[in-house]
Amino acid sequence: MNKLILLALCWLMLGAALWADPSPPPVTPTFTPPIATPPTPASSPESSTTPESQKNPKNWVALEKPVAQMDSSWIVSTLKVSPDSKRVAFVAKAGNKWFVVVDGKEDKPYDSIVEGTLIFSPDSTRVAYTAKAGDKRFVVVNGNEDKPYDSIGEGTLIFSLDSKRVTYWAKAGNKYFVVVDGKEDKPYDGIGKGFPIFSPDGTRVAYGAQAGNKWFVVVDGKEDKPYDGIGAGTLIFSPDSKRVTYVGVAYVAKAPNKYFVVVDGKEDKPYDGIGDIVFSPDSKRVAYVAQAGNKWFVVVDGKEEKPYDTIVAAGGGKLLFDSSDSFHYLAVNGNSICLVEEMLTASAQTPDAKPSSPTPTPAVKR
Repeated sequence: MNKLILLALCWLMLGAALWADPSPPPVTPTFTPPIATPPTPASSPESSTTPESQKNPKNWVALEKPVAQMDSSWIVSTLKVSPDSKRVAFVAKAGNKWFVVVDGKEDKPYDSIVEGTLIFSPDSTRVAYTAKAGDKRFVVVNGNEDKPYDSIGEGTLIFSLDSKRVTYWAKAGNKYFVVVDGKEDKPYDGIGKGFPIFSPDGTRVAYGAQAGNKWFVVVDGKEDKPYDGIGAGTLIFSPDSKRVTYVGVAYVAKAPNKYFVVVDGKEDKPYDGIGDIVFSPDSKRVAYVAQAGNKWFVVVDGKEEKPYDTIVAAGGGKLLFDSSDSFHYLAVNGNSICLVEEMLTASAQTPDAKPSSPTPTPAVKR
């Protein structure tokens, strides 16, 4: 009996197993998207974007060269650096003697070195200054002493732009001389402030001189017409060094002084005042600011342009050439400041008209 029951249970378990689903229930898979990785390009000289400076890195190498040794003897305020920034010079003192040190090398000692006279030439190869020995003063250029004088004009020691020449004025007794490359010009009763000057090419020298109560300009040793005065800072050479202009002053008794612009020795019309004087870049034209009564205007090659209440000079205002045939300036008309631009244009011609010289035409901008 027991065997029959056990057999029946086995059959029931076998049937349940046969009817059951042999596969597991479906499972929805979880999807994880792949992360895109950009392809690595093949390396080649043509496709490389590395800057050249990173391909071949370079470093700055500093080469130090001692120029001068400083100690407690040197006067800091006298330090001068050459225009090319490669040389130095300064004044030093040892005991009761003074001397100039150039690139660490001491010049001859003197009783004193005149303050503010130490200079380099424009090309940085030459050094000059004024020294004092006893009661005499003299110029020293690259260690070579010029003739001694009673005094040397303050601020007059200069090199030419090409660095080849040196000039200054000196005093001996009651007479004044302009000295050029160690040679004295004619003695005068006085030399004007800001003189002498070199022409741009260094071949010419000009200055204002006094004889008695008259003043005149001396160019290359030749005296111009005498005047009661020469306008300070008005003596200039043209860019090509061939022309000279300045302001001559005529003192008029019981009346305002009159001022003349003198160009190549020839006087322009007298005016109550003179402002800027400028040459054109090609040196062919001269323009300046002039005053007549209460009006100011520009004069170009002797021809007066439109008058204004004033021509602006304050704050750095200037009369400037933009080219050989055009210039500009600022002027005041009433309450307006105008930019005035003038240029040369040919005058209108008629069949019977004679040719005329071009004249400046103002273009006024407010």
